[in-house]
Amino acid sequence: MRCTIGVDIGTSSSKGVLVDADGAILAQATRTHEVSRPRTGWVEMDGGIWWDEFVSLARELRAAVPDAEIAAVGVSGMGPCILLVDAAGEPVRPAVLYGVDTRAGEQIARMTADLGVAEITRVGGSVLTSQAAGPKILWIHDEDPGAWERARRLFMPASWLAHRLTGAYVLDHQSASQVSPLYDIEHERWHDEWWQRYAAPLEQPALLWAGDVAGLVTAEAALVTGIPEGTPVIAGTIDAWTEAVSVGAHGVGDLMLMYGTTMFLVATGEETLRTPSMWTTAGALAGTRNLAGGLSTSGALTAWLKDLTGSDYPELLAEAEASGPGARGLVMLPYFAGERTPIQDPDARGVIAGLTLDHGRGDLYRAALEATALGVRHNVQTMRDAGADIRRIVAVGGGTQGRLWLQIVSDATGLAQEVPQITIGASYGAAFLAAGAVTDPAPAIADWNPVVTTIAPDPALASAYDALFDRYLRLYAGTAEVVHELAEQQRADDEREVPA
Repeated sequence: MRCTIGVDIGTSSSKGVLVDADGAILAQATRTHEVSRPRTGWVEMDGGIWWDEFVSLARELRAAVPDAEIAAVGVSGMGPCILLVDAAGEPVRPAVLYGVDTRAGEQIARMTADLGVAEITRVGGSVLTSQAAGPKILWIHDEDPGAWERARRLFMPASWLAHRLTGAYVLDHQSASQVSPLYDIEHERWHDEWWQRYAAPLEQPALLWAGDVAGLVTAEAALVTGIPEGTPVIAGTIDAWTEAVSVGAHGVGDLMLMYGTTMFLVATGEETLRTPSMWTTAGALAGTRNLAGGLSTSGALTAWLKDLTGSDYPELLAEAEASGPGARGLVMLPYFAGERTPIQDPDARGVIAGLTLDHGRGDLYRAALEATALGVRHNVQTMRDAGADIRRIVAVGGGTQGRLWLQIVSDATGLAQEVPQITIGASYGAAFLAAGAVTDPAPAIADWNPVVTTIAPDPALASAYDALFDRYLRLYAGTAEVVHELAEQQRADDEREVPA
């Protein structure tokens, strides 16, 4: 029985699947982990965890179906992350994670002043924000010179797994396009002049597309993982793009909406659209371009409320549903870890307006769900203003398991969402890409993972959510000055707490 393995390294867990040639999931496995937040705005992770969890997942999947013939391996991971390793292939420091890590503000300002907004946008597609990986490379150079002196190569979770399995040093185009401003999006290559200016002495990884074969499993990796020597391994890509592949939301006119620890949106087209509020990237597949966005918190916010109240999700969901649209007069800004798109404000913070002594945890939970929904609406509106032709929305990720959150997003945005049969996301997409790399003809995702549900908005709630969205926008504008002062105070408090 020919199968493929797909593994995704996420923010709060790593997931693996074993899938047969028709797309049926034969086995699943998960490993949970935590990121490190040593200071406000810093989000890191030990890169060694990525490989250790891959090995553990691969062995569990192999043991679950011992007679499976592993035809190929797919890899995926959160990103853009910056993991630097030395000449021996050992990480020189913890990986700096994607846009939720906001430490590189000074480097963003310096690179922008050095190169100019117009030139950065022309070459890389996007202005520099906390999502851009280039300034984080420069931060390591500036703030951790001991690590920088030893650094020789750059990895992200997917490329690190591919390297450990095959020895190849590659990065896919989509991930590379988020190492802004060091990637030339129109010519689909590294921008040599800027690489030498900001990233030397790092060796440039070879560039592939997500579904291209990076190499074959080595004898050493086979011994550790149980995956046969010589098995093809794809280059893989960042999890949100692999999620889009997993549900067939990577065609022109598609928008993928990923419900996870953070919320992510990827709109696919053929043109390179540029707007300072969103991220312009290469697509997962050759010939495509994306306009992407992300909320810094979504599932992380609901998990925080669950832990804070000592409740469980079924209780909170039931109480949130009873609270009703508008959460009995509450408006929440979900910026508890700063915000990525479209406001691009790392100093944004969470705000809850309208609280009274009559409000309960269900109202707060409802307000949190509505806050993420209004954040999605803000992103979609910004994408369309930039010229994105959004014809179809497909939902994916762990949050799709609860109908209430999906319904609130559709009601708040006025947009229907298609929900496929399998919504586990990136690990499944990685397995699909791996199958496509070794199968002729390649399988179709519509056959593997058909749409089974469509969530339609309730037109009777349109005016209520229009009013709530207006308040949401005005609440940010009205509180930003005070919130920014508080963010500065938080950083100062952190500095005092860090030992010399």
